[in-house]
Amino acid sequence: MHEDNCSSMNEFLLLGFSNSPGIKMVLFTTFLVVYLIIVAANLGMIILIRMDPQLHTPMYYFLSHLSFCDLCYSTAIGPRMLVDLITKNLSIPFSSCALQFFIFGVFAESDCLLLVVMAFDRYQAISNPLFYTVNMSSRACSLLMAGVYTMGMTDALVHSTLTFRLCFCGSNEINHFFCDLPPLLLLSCSDTRINEFVLFTIFGFLELGSISGILISYCYIILSVLKIHSAGGRLKAFSTCTSHLTAVAIFQGTVLFMYFRPTSAFSPDQDKITSLFYTLVIPMLNPLIYSLRNRDVKEALEKFKNKKCF
Repeated sequence: MHEDNCSSMNEFLLLGFSNSPGIKMVLFTTFLVVYLIIVAANLGMIILIRMDPQLHTPMYYFLSHLSFCDLCYSTAIGPRMLVDLITKNLSIPFSSCALQFFIFGVFAESDCLLLVVMAFDRYQAISNPLFYTVNMSSRACSLLMAGVYTMGMTDALVHSTLTFRLCFCGSNEINHFFCDLPPLLLLSCSDTRINEFVLFTIFGFLELGSISGILISYCYIILSVLKIHSAGGRLKAFSTCTSHLTAVAIFQGTVLFMYFRPTSAFSPDQDKITSLFYTLVIPMLNPLIYSLRNRDVKEALEKFKNKKCF
C-alpha cells in the first residue's frame, strides 16, 4: 500500500446504531439515564470512600480506583455517543479517534488488572490476616496501583500505535459507536496480521495471567475459609468475595468474547451490543454490586445520610 493513500484519511464517520429518529431518541434517553447513573454512582463511591475513615483500608482503596477507571473509560465513550444520537454530523477527526481509543484502552486494561489486585488483596486479608496490614501497607498499595496504570498505558500505547499507523484508504465509515479495535481493523486496507498477532499475544498473556491470578487467589481463599470454625466467620469471609467474583465474571466474560477471536469472526451488530455491555452496563453495575452487597459501604451511606439530615 502506498504511503500517499495512507495519509489521505483525516476523519472517520461513526455510524452508531440506527438512522431512525424515533429509535435514536429512545436510545438517547436510555443511554443518558445510564450514563448519569454511572457518573453519580462511581463518583459517589469515590467520595464516600474518601470521606469515611472506616473505609480507609486497602480493599476500599482499590475499589475507589475501580470506580475511577469505570468512570474514565465510560466517559471516553458515553458523551460522544450521546452527541452522535442527536446530531447529524457523525464525523470524528482522526486524532480524536486515536485519543478516544487510547483513553479507553488505558482505563479498560487498568480495570482488568485491578480486578486481579483486588483478588490478591482478599487473599491476603483472609489467608494471612495477621500480616495483612504489613503486606498491604500504603506503600505496597501505591506500588500495585502504579504497576496497574503503567501496564494499562503501555498496552494502550502499543495497540494505538499499531492501529493508527495502518492504511485507511477506502471507506471512512466505522460501523460502531466508538473507535474500537475490531471495526478499525476491518476498515483498514493494510495487512492486519501483525495487529492480530500482537492483540492475541498481549491480550492472551494479560487475560490468562489475570484469570489465573484470580483463580489461584480464590483457591487459597476457599481453603482458608474452610478452616474457619464459626459459620458467621465463613459467611463474612465469603460475602466480601461475592461482589468481586460477580464483577470479575461479568467483565472478563464480555471482554474475552469481544477481543479474543480473529477479525473474520467480528460481527458489527453483535459487537455493538457486547460493547454496550462493557462500556456502559458494567460501569453502572459495579458500584451497585459493591454497595448493595457490602455492609461497610451501606453503613457508611447511612452515616452520610444522617450527617446530611443534621
